[in-house]
Amino acid sequence: MLDWDDPIAPFKSGDTTARSASTRALLATEALAAVERAEQAGAGEAPPAAVAAAPAPARAPAADDDLLDGDHGVTGLEELEFGARRIAVDDKKMINCQADLNQLVPFKYKWAWQKYLDACANHWMPQEINMNADISLWKDPTGLTDDERTIIKRNLGFFSTADSLVANNLVLAVYRLITNPECRQYLLRQAFEEALHTHAYQYCIESLGLDEAEIFNMYREVPAVHNKAAWALQFTQSLGDPTFNTGTLETDQRLLRDLIAFYVVFEGIFFYVGFVQILSMGRRNKMTGVAEQFQYILRDESMHMNFGIDVINQIKVENPQLWTEAFQKEVIGIIREAVELEIAYAHDTMPRGVLGLNAKMFEDYLGFIANRRCAQIGLPEQYPGAGNPFPWMSEVIDLKKEKNFFETRVTEYQTGGALSWD
Repeated sequence: MLDWDDPIAPFKSGDTTARSASTRALLATEALAAVERAEQAGAGEAPPAAVAAAPAPARAPAADDDLLDGDHGVTGLEELEFGARRIAVDDKKMINCQADLNQLVPFKYKWAWQKYLDACANHWMPQEINMNADISLWKDPTGLTDDERTIIKRNLGFFSTADSLVANNLVLAVYRLITNPECRQYLLRQAFEEALHTHAYQYCIESLGLDEAEIFNMYREVPAVHNKAAWALQFTQSLGDPTFNTGTLETDQRLLRDLIAFYVVFEGIFFYVGFVQILSMGRRNKMTGVAEQFQYILRDESMHMNFGIDVINQIKVENPQLWTEAFQKEVIGIIREAVELEIAYAHDTMPRGVLGLNAKMFEDYLGFIANRRCAQIGLPEQYPGAGNPFPWMSEVIDLKKEKNFFETRVTEYQTGGALSWD
C-alpha cells in the first residue's frame, strides 16, 4: 500500500510504470521539492537534544558482510534504486563488488585512474609513422636477407592475431568480471589500444605489400605461432563462458589464474622475442618504420602489463585465501610452460644467427624476463643466474621524453591537452 504522507512513496514502491516519462520526471521534481520544504519547515522546531539523539543513517553493509559463498559481483546493468545510499570508498572491491559500478568516484584505486590518464596522454596513430624507407628496402631484392624477411613476416603474423585475442579477452571476459569502475575505465582504454595495435600491423602489412592471407593465417599454419595463440585462447574461453561467475574460492582462483595468464604471460613474456627482433632491426637502421610502430606498441604493452599486475596483486590483498601453495605451484607451471613455448618461437623465427642475435641468447633472456614476472607477483625466481643479454631493451621501454633510437621523432610525445607549456 502506498504511504500518502510520504511524497516520494510512489518512487519507493515503483508505481511509476503507468505514467509517461515526462509525467514521472515532473512528479519526481515535485516530490523532492516537497521533501525539501518539509525539512526546512521543521528545521527550527526540533530541540537540540532530539537532533543529537536521532540515530545516524544506517550504513549499508560492506560487500563482505553479506556476500555468501557463490555470490558474484554486480555488472553495472542492475536496476537503479531511487534514493539509495551514496557509495563510499570502502564499498568498492576489485572482484565480487556489490556496489553500483556506474559511479566512477569516489576513487579507491587512484593508481588505476592515473594509468588511464597516462595512456590517454600517450595517444598515437599508425599513419603518423613514415613507412617510405621500409617500402623501398623491402622491394629491394638485396635490401634484406631471407632470414630478416622471415623475422618481419613471422612477427607480423603472430602479433596481428595476438592483439585481437587480447582485445577479445578484455571485451568478452575480463571487463564483466572486474567490478571496479576506475579499473574498467582503463580496460576500455586498453581495448582501444589493442585495436590500434592490430591497425598498426595491418598498416605495415599493407604498406609492404605482403600477402595478407599468408600473414593473417600464420596462427593456423605455422606451428610456433599457432601454439602460442592456442595456449592463450584456452584462458579466454574459460572466462568468456557466459555462465561463468566469480564468488567462490574455485571461481575466484580461476579468474586470478586467467588474469596471470594474459597479463603476466601473454603480454609479459610472449611478446618479448618479437619485440627484441624487430627493434634490433631498427637499431641497425633497417625497417625503421615497422620498428617504430613496435616501439610504440611496446610502450603500450608495458603499461598494460603493469596495470594487470597491479590488479592481480590487489585481488591477492583483498582475497588472501586465493593465494594457496597449490595455486602458486599451478601458476609457476603456467609460467614455465609459456617460457618453453616462447623459446620454441625464438628457434622458429631465427634458426640461424641474424642481427647479432641467436636463439640461445633468447633462452637466457626469457629466463631473465620470467624471473622478473615471478617477482612482480610474489613468486620465487625459476631460472637462477639468468641474465639480460639485451640491456638496451630497458632503455627502449623507458621512454621518458627521449628521442627514439631511430632518430625520426620524439616517441614519448603527449596529446595537446596533456602538455605543459611552462
